[in-house]
Amino acid sequence: MALFIKQDIDERSEYQIGIAAELNRRARENSKLQDEVDGVSDSQYVKDTKNTTSLAWVWITILFLAVGVAIWLIIK
Repeated sequence: MALFIKQDIDERSEYQIGIAAELNRRARENSKLQDEVDGVSDSQYVKDTKNTTSLAWVWITILFLAVGVAIWLIIK
């Protein structure tokens, strides 16, 4: 199909010009659809979720301390 688009206009038949125009139209429509849908922010799994709070580092620190204590107890 790409060969139809690359040919010189003098060498194209009316059928080839129609096919090239149809392919260009479909490509423009597909690019518009891809720009509208990003696949993340409009997904259902994102609905009713919360952003991470500023205290997330506290929970991460507690998790690391708990893992460290568990490893220390296993070694002892």
